[in-house]
Amino acid sequence: MIEENIHIIRLIFVLPLCIFLFQCNPSTKNIPKAKKGVLATPLIINNTTENKFLSQYGFFKGELADLKPNKDVFPYTLNTPLFSNYAYKERFIYLPDGVQMSYKEDDVFSFENGSVLIKNFYYPKDFRMENGTRKIIETRLLIKENNIWKPLNYIWSEDQQDAKLNYVGEKINASWIHTDGTKKSTIYNVPNNNQCKNCHLKGKDISPIGPTVAQLNRKYAMLSEKMSQLEFYKEKNILKNLPEHKNFPKFAVWNNEESGSLEDRAKAYLDINCAHCHQPKGSAKNSGLDLRLSQINLRKQGIFKPPIAAGKGSGDLQYSIVPGSPNESIIIYRMNSNDPGVMMPEVGRSIVHHEGVNLITEYIKNLKVDASR
Repeated sequence: MIEENIHIIRLIFVLPLCIFLFQCNPSTKNIPKAKKGVLATPLIINNTTENKFLSQYGFFKGELADLKPNKDVFPYTLNTPLFSNYAYKERFIYLPDGVQMSYKEDDVFSFENGSVLIKNFYYPKDFRMENGTRKIIETRLLIKENNIWKPLNYIWSEDQQDAKLNYVGEKINASWIHTDGTKKSTIYNVPNNNQCKNCHLKGKDISPIGPTVAQLNRKYAMLSEKMSQLEFYKEKNILKNLPEHKNFPKFAVWNNEESGSLEDRAKAYLDINCAHCHQPKGSAKNSGLDLRLSQINLRKQGIFKPPIAAGKGSGDLQYSIVPGSPNESIIIYRMNSNDPGVMMPEVGRSIVHHEGVNLITEYIKNLKVDASR
């Protein structure tokens, strides 16, 4: 009788312990998050890194959603960014200790293996209060490994505690109060992995789009109020080969009239929104349309250029751009459409960017080019 009681007592104490240990088994839980301020899984050059959760990289310290950069993570911004359904973006570059990026005059900067470009997409609750409450939708990474860029997408949870790796894309409801005080909403399309590759394809290789000297040539308060991003990166010894002169090219800010002429701002807008595909090495190279800011050939810019293939995508219009006639220009027709078979860009938006359309409309309206040229 005494032995039976001892056996029962053992079960009472041992059984809960077994249950506790089973529940705490790492295989039954999500991968643990990084400790605050510590790189959970440091990125190693030439080593495949594909974490299930964004927090595992340790790019940010403190609360993850605050996006406070950790050691070796540097903020950056662009003069004219890509339109993505009105989403705001916070961008960062991760450079392993001792690794630098290299200046290039007419191309995206060169990055060493182990570098990561980090782009966070979010919506402020009220666009008139940019530093107020916000909802982060996704974080996109471009990771340089074995001399190849690998794109990865992470979708944020509703509680904004972490973001999970996603390959297939997702549609997410987004709503906000716009700059004019009106309530707006949209279906935000997180791209799948193939769509990411399509936009970043340059020839046969994936390449970054934004970090060029003309886009980075500006001050950014998150880095310094006194010097440009280029000067800051050089001072911190993370940008090499930057020339001593200060006459660097500079993109106009598309919605700031003081930053450049109407033409400058329009061409900057077309470059960042369209030229990653519409250029000689882009996925739309067969169109013959080259919307890079550096392109000086009027026909390649789209002026009096007929489409390669007529039909639905062209709206039965004759030319990409008809100077003085926005309504006769294919480019306006496509920017104004949400039809998947017509709209441009094809990826990254599901609503019309009215302010962008207005800019390009004014640009075309004021163009004066002889059709015989």
